Amino acid sequence: MGAQTTEVRSAKDLGAALRAARKALGLPQAQAALLCGVGIRFLSDLENGKETARLGETLKVIAGLGQALAIGPKKPFWKRDGGDA
Repeated sequence: MGAQTTEVRSAKDLGAALRAARKALGLPQAQAALLCGVGIRFLSDLENGKETARLGETLKVIAGLGQALAIGPKKPFWKRDGGDA
């Protein structure tokens, strides 16, 4: 079974992906929060797609759940063919 990549387009997408990762590890929220070094409330808000979640804490959760955040090129939404303007 290979690694699965999820395209994240919103805070809700990120929260759902992190919830799935936590559940795949068999961790309840309280234990996951403790292992990641964040509060239970923060983890709950993050998993529920809170738009204003702090980036530093979010990165701690991503790493703590054994996940990675990657950024790469994508066709800009304002270009029809993806070429230069």
